[in-house]
Amino acid sequence: MDFNEAAVFVRVVQAGSFSAAARQLGLPTSTISTRVARLEKRLGVTLLQRTTRRLHLTESGSLYYEQAALGLGYLLEAEAALDAARQQPQGTLKVTAPADLGDALLAGLVRRVQTEFPELVVEMLLTDRYIDLIAEGVDVAIRTGQLRDSSLIAKSLGTIQWALFASPHYLQQAPVLAAPQHLHAHPCLQFTPMGREHWLLSNGSSEISVPMSGRTLVNSIGVVKAMAENGQGVALLPTFICQPAQRSQQLQRVLPAWLGQADNVHLVYPQQRFMPPKLRAFIDLALAELKPQFKESP
Repeated sequence: MDFNEAAVFVRVVQAGSFSAAARQLGLPTSTISTRVARLEKRLGVTLLQRTTRRLHLTESGSLYYEQAALGLGYLLEAEAALDAARQQPQGTLKVTAPADLGDALLAGLVRRVQTEFPELVVEMLLTDRYIDLIAEGVDVAIRTGQLRDSSLIAKSLGTIQWALFASPHYLQQAPVLAAPQHLHAHPCLQFTPMGREHWLLSNGSSEISVPMSGRTLVNSIGVVKAMAENGQGVALLPTFICQPAQRSQQLQRVLPAWLGQADNVHLVYPQQRFMPPKLRAFIDLALAELKPQFKESP
């Protein structure tokens, strides 16, 4: 079956003549006539009766035209829909990120997406489980630390820097804290992925391993931050998460010369020949929104 023959036939009927259809399609009139003739031969019926002045649809031609025009209309609508989708971000975009990346950070990102691309639906999956993006149908991931899958395309968002924080109220009544060795006299609020046995701190020229008591172990960065704000001890936290609390004086840096580890942050997504507009739009927006949050240096 040659769909071009059917499309040419529909255009001839709509244009009212072979010559008019030829002009609209940019083809020779002879080509138009040949394709309609081939269609009639394949179908075994006469579709058009030709006179010197005009064309007349036969009964079979009218029946075929009604169905062919309807089908061609659907095809044109489908192509128009695809063309619109290529140009305008729309549909559902599935995004995964670590559960402890930061509620305010991710909420701000989603809010900006909703504002700039109202036709785009963001489905955010927060989990510490490693997700196979292709197998689980996820469009893009925000990942921290060392990347595991080299087949994915990765764009750097910067670095998460860990530092020591405590509430001003706690520090007013707590023992002196002038060196990492003094941490043994303080309740240390431990985020378990950062270590159960010790904290590794560096001042740029030397490193020190500070033993931990293990009295307060929590696997939620949000809970550790809240405990620090409540004056329950000293916490090793990402600097970007603590910025609002610093501005409101709920938290302050302690031992500012000493830092914990630095984790790289990336946007990763599967390689594909044609990137959907929704993914391109999200990547561009996420880079603009998140890069200022993740400084390369503290």
